[in-house]
Amino acid sequence: MTSTWFFLSLGDGMTADELSEEIRAAFQTAFESAGEPVDMAVFKRLESEGRLHCEVIAYFSPSAEGLAKLFDAGPCQRPERSGLGLLAGYEGSWSVLFPQSEA
Repeated sequence: MTSTWFFLSLGDGMTADELSEEIRAAFQTAFESAGEPVDMAVFKRLESEGRLHCEVIAYFSPSAEGLAKLFDAGPCQRPERSGLGLLAGYEGSWSVLFPQSEA
């Protein structure tokens, strides 16, 4: 199993909702097809990195690789848990994907 995460810019906070909904809908189909694994999830975070406007970034867990590739997401390291929100998947995925992280 791969440990590579994937990321995708969803645009700024004002326009990210439409793409977020597309990801959520596509995730549900892929999730059910995969047998609803607890380690399959998509998270998102509002990031600014010193820029004037914030950008919403989606992070796909390694088990969501097929979905990430569908959206042309690029590979990345596992994101820091701080500031993340669950976009799609089980709440239980937090403890599986971020076992040593603070809540």
